[in-house]
Amino acid sequence: MAAAMGAKSIPIAGLSIALVTGVILALAGIDILVVIVVLLVWAGTFWLAAPPPQEPLKPPAEGLQISHSGMRDLIEHSGLPILLLDANRIIVSNKAAREAFGDHIVGQDARVALRHPVAVDLLSRNQGGIVTIQGLTGPRSSWQMSVQPIDERYRMIELINRTSEADVSRAHTDFVANASHELRTPLASIIGYMETLADEGAEMPPKQAARFYDTVLREARRLQSLVEDLMSLSRVEAEKHEQPQDKVDFTRLVQQAARDGAGPDLLDRLKFELPSNPTMIRGDHGQLEQLVRNLVDNALKYGRPEEQVTIALRLGERNMAELTVTDRGEGIAAEHLPHLTRRFYRTDPSRSRAAGGTGLGLAIVKHIVERHRGRMDISSKQGVGTTVSIRIPLVSE
Repeated sequence: MAAAMGAKSIPIAGLSIALVTGVILALAGIDILVVIVVLLVWAGTFWLAAPPPQEPLKPPAEGLQISHSGMRDLIEHSGLPILLLDANRIIVSNKAAREAFGDHIVGQDARVALRHPVAVDLLSRNQGGIVTIQGLTGPRSSWQMSVQPIDERYRMIELINRTSEADVSRAHTDFVANASHELRTPLASIIGYMETLADEGAEMPPKQAARFYDTVLREARRLQSLVEDLMSLSRVEAEKHEQPQDKVDFTRLVQQAARDGAGPDLLDRLKFELPSNPTMIRGDHGQLEQLVRNLVDNALKYGRPEEQVTIALRLGERNMAELTVTDRGEGIAAEHLPHLTRRFYRTDPSRSRAAGGTGLGLAIVKHIVERHRGRMDISSKQGVGTTVSIRIPLVSE
């Protein structure tokens, strides 16, 4: 193999040309010593200009050697909390892990730093594994923890926060339970009254039968409103991430939707404070009408019957249109305000049901506002009344 490589390195073509040139010079009468010197110098230039021989590439080492500082730099900006253990002692902790468990965990025994029976059990297994831990960083937290052995001495811990997924699952379970309860109540009432009417038949006094029929009709309408609100909430949530692009005159829409929501019987209770010029926003016309009707309906239900409901629209800060709906009623206690937009939340369940409320109106409003990239605020003072403020971006010119 070496001989073949050496043969390939000899410039045969160049030497042939030099030899032919030397013969021609000799035939031309040039001194033979001069010809030999010229040939030797010419041949020597081929080796002088040739590149130095290159050694063949060596295959890379099988193992990748990384120092503690190199490992720290490698995992520092990972979005997942990652810990490197020497036996059970934490020697490297990235930023996400320090934010979750504190800066003090570096140097600690991992069993002490994590302080959870499930985590301690996993750390006791030489082969590693994956577990789900409830309550690792808080009572309602949920984490997926995996331990991966690197060699006989070092191990790596990776943690994935599953708390938001658990919250979503819990919210869906609560929603189904609440919806089932809300649907079951009017259904049970309808079935009970209808069974009584069917059993007694003509023997029931006409006035009592009329009351029963009125109750059945009222509960059926309540059931219909509940189903419609559930469907509306489902549609709004499905479109939540699709920002509307249609231009809407919010001034005109607010006035018309508020009148429709009040109806002819309560129209005189509305007090409008609207600009004379159009207020242009980007929005879904149908959803914005529903937003205004829900707010006006709530204000009329829970405000004092003799008091007016004020509906104001103005240009707010940061290029926003600000809609406020103010009632003058009993008001809402401060501890209830953060929960008003939750599904089926009621400050007074019996009063809400008597007024025909489903407990979904403000939840629908919140999701409509979020879809329109707006903001919703609720302020209330007991004995004075409640104001709901909606801010939605204006159309940019």
